Amino acid sequence: MSDPLRPRASLRTAVVWDVLRDALTRQTKTTGREVLDVLDTGGGTGNFAVPVARLGHRVTVVDPSPDALFALERRAAEAGVTELVRGVQGDTHGLLDVVERDAHDVVLCHGVLEYVDDPAEAVGNVVGALRSTGTLSLLAANRNGAVLARAIAGHFTEAQHALTDLDGRWGEADPMPRRFTAEGLTELLVSAGLVVGAVHGVRVFADLVPGVLVDTEPGALDALLRLESAAAELAAFHSFATQLHVLASRA
Repeated sequence: MSDPLRPRASLRTAVVWDVLRDALTRQTKTTGREVLDVLDTGGGTGNFAVPVARLGHRVTVVDPSPDALFALERRAAEAGVTELVRGVQGDTHGLLDVVERDAHDVVLCHGVLEYVDDPAEAVGNVVGALRSTGTLSLLAANRNGAVLARAIAGHFTEAQHALTDLDGRWGEADPMPRRFTAEGLTELLVSAGLVVGAVHGVRVFADLVPGVLVDTEPGALDALLRLESAAAELAAFHSFATQLHVLASRA
């Protein structure tokens, strides 16, 4: 099966996909089941749900947008995994009203906590959907990465604002409602009863490298992907990343 997250867009998703794929493999060994029950909260059009289904797992996508769920259905059909993908309209606030509690081996919560009213409540509901041996894959915007990006762009006042703002925003025009630090995400997960495993930096370099370089320099994309993968696990580079990816478990 070809890699579903290449080529150009893979700069944004490759690290998360590699970590998630390995986590799914470990989970099948832990549970002894080849087919896992996966929940993707805020999964939209299925950027991760469809590739996960192509690995043979059952995926439920919860998203508030009917249009996104319609696109998910079409995408699943094109990939030949319609029977493995189910779309449900809803959000993390009422998550346990639309999905079964304690029923999922893996839950994806990617790009959700930035937009919810209460991140702690959202994490609590997500944890409630996990089985006792379940794994959570959490992806969220990184405050420190935003500080670096604004400074490199020459917006020094905005960079300082993002550094000190409680929500990590660089100003009123910032389209991102909230950003996190690795410590903040860890505190949220531990408070919800999870054990934090790996933390990865996502898009450590990808958003700082000029796109024209990646598009025109022979071999640049593959080299940058390898660099992203190598830097992702190194804590020293987490502060530079645009996003943080955390794996955590109930046991």
